[in-house]
Amino acid sequence: MEEETGINDVHNGEDTRERDEIFTKVVRAGKRTYFFDVKATRKDEYYLTITESKKRVAKEGKVYYEKHKIFLYKEDFEKFTEGLKDAVTYIDAENGAHEASARKEIVPELKTADPVSNVEFTDVEFEDLGKK
Repeated sequence: MEEETGINDVHNGEDTRERDEIFTKVVRAGKRTYFFDVKATRKDEYYLTITESKKRVAKEGKVYYEKHKIFLYKEDFEKFTEGLKDAVTYIDAENGAHEASARKEIVPELKTADPVSNVEFTDVEFEDLGKK
């Protein structure tokens, strides 16, 4: 009856919507934290929320977290996954091409040095440092 009326069931002071969280994966990435939360609807259909959380400091010095959330429903999983994969593949390919060309411009080709042979090395003791 509660599903039909839209009234939230409350047990021990907790809204049942909090109990609908099935799985959580936390990914810390530098200054950002990503939360991948699998949740269930009242009809036990799963969906995904992706939350980006960034720590911020207000002018008064008070710390707060700025959050952005995406809701992803199962009928969109395949298209979302394909789009994400394509975007990441493109970025990897472009970055690889740019990095390779940048390396060629910045680092000249190294010539192979003659192998070191029959070279005598002098043992240096730490006590010898600073003596002339």
